[in-house]
Parts: sequence; C-alpha cells; structure tokens
Amino acid sequence: MQNTAPTGTYRWRIVAVLFLATTINYIDRQVLSFTMTDELFRREMLGLGPDDLLTPEAIDRFRIQYGDVVAAFQFTYALGLLTIGYLIDRIGTKRGFSLGILVWSIAGVMTTFVQSISGLALARTVLGIGEAANFPSAIKTVSIWFPKHERSFANGLFNAGTNVGIILTALLVPYLILHFGWRSSFFVTGILGFFLLILWWRTYTRPEYSNAVSPAELAYIRQRDDSPQAPEKISWLNLLSYKQTWALVIGKFLADPIWYFYMIWLPDFFKSNDALDQKLDLSSFGLPFLIIYVVSDAGSIFFGWLSTQFMHRGWSANRARKTTMLICALCVLPIFTVAQTHSLTMAIALISLATAAHQGWSANMYTFASDLFPKSVVGSVMGIGGMSGAVGGILLAQQSGRIITAFGYLPMFIIASCAYLVALIIIHFLLPKLEPVSAEELAGAAV
Repeated sequence: MQNTAPTGTYRWRIVAVLFLATTINYIDRQVLSFTMTDELFRREMLGLGPDDLLTPEAIDRFRIQYGDVVAAFQFTYALGLLTIGYLIDRIGTKRGFSLGILVWSIAGVMTTFVQSISGLALARTVLGIGEAANFPSAIKTVSIWFPKHERSFANGLFNAGTNVGIILTALLVPYLILHFGWRSSFFVTGILGFFLLILWWRTYTRPEYSNAVSPAELAYIRQRDDSPQAPEKISWLNLLSYKQTWALVIGKFLADPIWYFYMIWLPDFFKSNDALDQKLDLSSFGLPFLIIYVVSDAGSIFFGWLSTQFMHRGWSANRARKTTMLICALCVLPIFTVAQTHSLTMAIALISLATAAHQGWSANMYTFASDLFPKSVVGSVMGIGGMSGAVGGILLAQQSGRIITAFGYLPMFIIASCAYLVALIIIHFLLPKLEPVSAEELAGAAV
C-alpha cells in the first residue's frame, strides 16, 4: 500500500479544534498556579485581612493547603478520567466531550466567587471532573480520524496545546490580576470554554458522516485502519487483565505527576527559590514561561514527528516508540540540578529541555492506546491510563507542599529526573514488543 496521503486535509482541521480545546483546557487548569503567587489571594484564602502581615509561617501553611487543593482536583480528575472514558465509548465522542467542556467551563467561572480554601477546593473538584474529558476524547478522535502511522504526529500536534495554554496563561493571568484583581483571572478564562463548546458541536462528526471529507481522504483513513475489530462491550476489569493496559498505566502513573508538578509549582519555584540570582513575580513571569513552553511545544511536535519518521523508514512501532521515549527520558535527567543552580538562565534552559521531553514522551504514550487496542475501547483504555497518572499526581501533590516546606525543591527535581527512565524500563519488561491485543482475545473477554 502507498504511504502517500491524499489531498484531503479535513482531518487536520479536526486536530486544530483538538489543539484549541487542549489549549483552553490548560488555561483553565493552569490559572490557579499563577494566581496562587498573588499576596492578596493568599491572604483571602488564609482568612487574613488585606493589611495583615503575610509571615513565612503563613506562607508555609498556604503551600500545604494549596497542595491539598491540588490533590482534591487530581482526585476528581482521576475519577473523571475513568468515568468519561467509559462514557465516551458509550455515548460517542461528540456528546461526551461536549459534556466535559460544559462542566469544566462552569467550574472555572464558579471559582471567581470563592471566599476560602474550602470553596476553592470545591470549585477545583468540579473542574477536575469536567477537564477529564479532554484527553480521552482527543485520543479517541485521533484514532477515528487518522491512520496508524500518522497518529503520533497528530497526537503531538494537539498535545502542543498544553504548552500554548500555559504560555497564554502566563501572559494573560498576571496582567488580569495586576490590573483587575485575582477574581478576574478565573472569570475571563472560564468563559472561553463556552465558545469552545459551540465550535466543537458545530465542527465534529465521524469521517464517514462528514460532507467535508473527500472520498479519497476517507478511503485513505479506512485503508490504513488495521486495528483489530472490537467487541461491542468490554469491562474495565477485563481491560486490566492485559499487560498492554498496564504498560500505559505505568507510563502515565510515573510521568504525569512530574508534568503536574511543573504546572503547579514552577511559578512558586521561580518566585521563592533563594538559590537563583534573580526571582520572578507576576510582573515578570511572562517571558520565562513563554520560552519554557514554546520549547515544550516544539518537543511535543518534534518527538511525535520523530517516532513517525522512524516508522516511515521501516522501523517497527515497538522500536520507533521506545527509542523516542528513551531519548525523552535521557533529556530529563539533568533537571535534578535546577534546584541548586544560581543562574536563572540555566534553570530556564534545563526546565525547557525537561518539559519538551515530557511532551514528547506523552505524545508517544498517547499512541499506546490506539496502537494496542481497537477504536471502540480507546476511550476506556485512555481513561484508565489517565486515571493512573492522576492518582500518581494525587500522591505527589499531597506531599509536595510538605516536602517543599521542609526540604526545599531539590527532592522534587530528583524525583522528576528519574521517573521517565524507571517507567521505560518497566514498560519494556512488561511489553518487550508492542503487540496489539487480538480481536479473538477481546471477543473472549467480552463473553
């Protein structure tokens, strides 16, 4: 069969919408990590008056409570991933993702009105439920709209929206807080999701029902579909009986919490780390975070492209994916030195390399579900994998505030530097070859 794609490009428009959705998803998720550096926000969440002294002890108490709020978000995000993956496989990607967008947008606007840490925790738990829809929906959409050899690149493209979301948050949120107060940051970012909901509902359909897809493009998508045919129903328990599922679970459980750590704590690290020769605040976050996440975006796209190029050269999916993931894991190793360097420039460079490598890792991990399982269960498998990553995030988030308060940032960056290599070693032992689950096995499990 030819590897040349047809002139039809509508599937790339679908990726563009997924990119936008992921961008807005991350804006709504990331807004808190910048807002938490605002002293008025800290005072209000601690129940202090605007003129009360914010002592080091109060800041430490806030960090611990902030870590607990993040853990609450991660808990409902984990439950949401498991539930939404199943729901998407049952009611369809269009309706399932629409429901998720609606819930997370309402939660984002709700945060405007919180008065305390407990109110903040409630709003973030609702946000976690809705935000869980993004990645299972996006991965399933790519599995429906793209042939196998294009999926890692398509996943890398939409996953680049995570970095764009953080960049836009770093540029927009400090401006809003400095000029209009911290509540405006949640209101403005929260309403973006309602526009996304309209766009998604008007744009998405399956390729065979779309008038915008040419016959040549549709044939190309279907011709390359060599996934096994799936049974109509298969339970989560049955999916967990496959080592392919566990490979995804391990990869997400060990790597995702590191990304959450970057998202949640980097603004505070740059503001408070005494080792740095310069410190950042709301007025100066923009450029460093722009650099970090532009590089991350490039990593997401490059490593997704690299895996695809290896496969175009005749490499097996097993060799291409694992080689790319090994390169990513090695790029993260130097980050343990970040907590000790005095140079802000060096810290930004090392973090940029590590976040780019994480995004490349994620772009290839996302392909595991669509490479190893048929389309009808991709949402459920990604839900399980995403839930495991969120559970890892819960465990790290619960302790991160306490670790940082007691020992500083060094232990957190040591954990980050090791996680990917450990994950890859375990994945390789579980799956020496990335062999798809056969249709016969799935049919037997569904009986």
